[in-house]
Amino acid sequence: MLIAFDFDGTLSDSEMTVLLGEEAEVADEIDEITERAMNDEISYAESLYARAELLDGLREAKVDAAFDRVRLRPGSADVITALSEAGHHVAILTGGFDRGVEAALEREDVGVDTIVANRLPIRNGKLTGNAEGPLIEGTKDDALSELAEEVDVDMDETVAIGDGANDLPMLEVAGLAVGYKPKPAVEPHCDVIVTSMAELQELLEAEGVL
Repeated sequence: MLIAFDFDGTLSDSEMTVLLGEEAEVADEIDEITERAMNDEISYAESLYARAELLDGLREAKVDAAFDRVRLRPGSADVITALSEAGHHVAILTGGFDRGVEAALEREDVGVDTIVANRLPIRNGKLTGNAEGPLIEGTKDDALSELAEEVDVDMDETVAIGDGANDLPMLEVAGLAVGYKPKPAVEPHCDVIVTSMAELQELLEAEGVL
């Protein structure tokens, strides 16, 4: 099977742009934009470009400091490990940033098969105020479908786990849609809701995935 996780708000209780915003002293503004996007009040692309613009000029050392603070939720590494050992293809599809995902996984000494994430370009040692990557204008349903085709898994053999509005596309096309403490706009589109990684593992066992 193909198991696709969102990252910020799902595998991690960190929000990368907010951590970056704290380093740039614009965290409140970024948090407000993030919440509007996760509740489907503005498009994800619009929100990400707006947040990236607020980070314009942030020095690379401060970027690194923010990504060093990204953490997996308690139990996330255990779930990823169990899925991998069971032979499933484990993916992270995130509108967040590859460097933060990789840092958090490395800290827990755990890996996944595929990471699809965005990037914040740096020029002359500072953020440019732009964002780039496959999950800004692109959506997670396309990313999930393309990955399923690549690894030769039928869509009804996919599981998507997410919490925010930008997860809706993959939740709507996955064989099993799991909301992890989903936002109100997302909850009606979930097949099942969990509130902890332990609960997620129990669900995956009950569904025969683990």
